[in-house]
Amino acid sequence: MFGDKGIHIGGITIAYYALCILAGAGIAYALMRRELKFKGYNTKETDDFFFNVILVGVLGARVWYILFSLPTYLSDPIAMFKIWEGGLAFHGGVIAGAAYGYYYFTHKRGYDFWDLADSILPYVLIAQAIGRWGNFFNQEAYGGPVSYEFLNKLMLPDFIIDRMFIDGQFHHPTFLYESIFCLISFFFIRLIIRKVKLRVGQSALLYGIFYSFGRMFIEQLRTDSLMFGPIRTAQLTSVVIIVVCVYLFYRFDKTKEQNTLQVRLSNNG
Repeated sequence: MFGDKGIHIGGITIAYYALCILAGAGIAYALMRRELKFKGYNTKETDDFFFNVILVGVLGARVWYILFSLPTYLSDPIAMFKIWEGGLAFHGGVIAGAAYGYYYFTHKRGYDFWDLADSILPYVLIAQAIGRWGNFFNQEAYGGPVSYEFLNKLMLPDFIIDRMFIDGQFHHPTFLYESIFCLISFFFIRLIIRKVKLRVGQSALLYGIFYSFGRMFIEQLRTDSLMFGPIRTAQLTSVVIIVVCVYLFYRFDKTKEQNTLQVRLSNNG
């Protein structure tokens, strides 16, 4: 039976939140696996990496969320393990995933980290676009109050408007803003790859720049931001990522070899 937040099978409930995350990750991996295979990587190694990095990413996202919500969890330590109730911070997940990727591919197998990152990170935008719908089903990660007329002018379907009616008020569907922004960013990066002679690592850096830029503005609308003192943690992290990625982008432009993926895509039309 389909419920508001999950599918009930006997005494088991499969949360839509989890299904959205897994669906997004699965679709993104199918796309990046095709590209990694095209570039000559061992698919068994990439399959093993995918299953491991999902666990590492979720753990990193949970730890990051808990670290910036310590007072809440110190008063109820058992709640740290209730991941099905939500409480994942994306930045923690991607940082943990990138660190594990470096260990798995570069440290243990000697692969070029940035070449792999070019084939992986842009597709993470697809996973994010789909995964954000988990927030929709959980009625979380929404923005401040708005009127029904505001949502109606956005030409949103009724099922989204109805779900954004929380605690007696309508709210910004920030999950949707981010989902759409991620899709647009993904296609824009793919367009750049086809049209511009990027260097190794620059596609991955574009992911960091584009996503962080959008997240910085969308985060301002949210009502549940993790805080670092008076600063929204996601905005601070986004600014740091943008600065680092922009610096590396221009540094790579002078020091890295031309990205062979761009050449292959151009030759394949």
